[in-house]
Amino acid sequence: MPCVSGAHQSNGKRMESTRALLSLWVLTVLFFDSAQADEAPENISPKPELSHLQCAVHQRAVLCSHSNTTFTNWSSEQRAALLSSVSRLAQCLHSQQLRDCDEVEPQKCPAADAPENGGVLCVALNNRRFCKPMCNHGFDFGFLRQSRLFDECSDKTEYRWDSQYVGGNTLALCIRASVTVSGAKSAYFPKEQDCLQTKANSTLSSALKEQFIRELEERGHQGELQRACLVCGLTR
Repeated sequence: MPCVSGAHQSNGKRMESTRALLSLWVLTVLFFDSAQADEAPENISPKPELSHLQCAVHQRAVLCSHSNTTFTNWSSEQRAALLSSVSRLAQCLHSQQLRDCDEVEPQKCPAADAPENGGVLCVALNNRRFCKPMCNHGFDFGFLRQSRLFDECSDKTEYRWDSQYVGGNTLALCIRASVTVSGAKSAYFPKEQDCLQTKANSTLSSALKEQFIRELEERGHQGELQRACLVCGLTR
């Protein structure tokens, strides 16, 4: 049975926010059940598939939203405990997604730091790593980058980043700004999709990577594509 309802469609963004929170709660339950299983596996009962859990919890959230009573029957301690668990799970997931570029060549290159309120898109061509920092909507770069779309790490740079921030792995900072003028148009995520939303959508992330490859080719960087990845910084 599809996990949809007329109420969900009519409630729009409010229901999407509720669904995201409840889905994360489901993951939190599974996350800590898994941790308990390492200590006492005989006491842990099997869990149904995650998609079924998400659907069930989401349908319950739809019912709760009509009376505006979602979580209102919980004590302040229970809500704090859930928020604490969600926060810990978010930190764990964030640290894992930061490693999605670990296998990108060349291996001697350090990982480029993903800026807060943005991300970094990386492509490996002919043992040269090119990374393009990007900012979420409402944020801009600290330095002018209109003609500096990406940075490189390879044997030509002695396996260091040829960044404006000398001596480290920072390629860019994303600073809150009402007008974005410092970078090229393709260096910003759309208003409707921040870095994580783009990464979660395979169609969007693939299109972003293909665009970056075309931009590299236009600048004379051609060759066999070895790997492409996107990592996102924290959103503040």
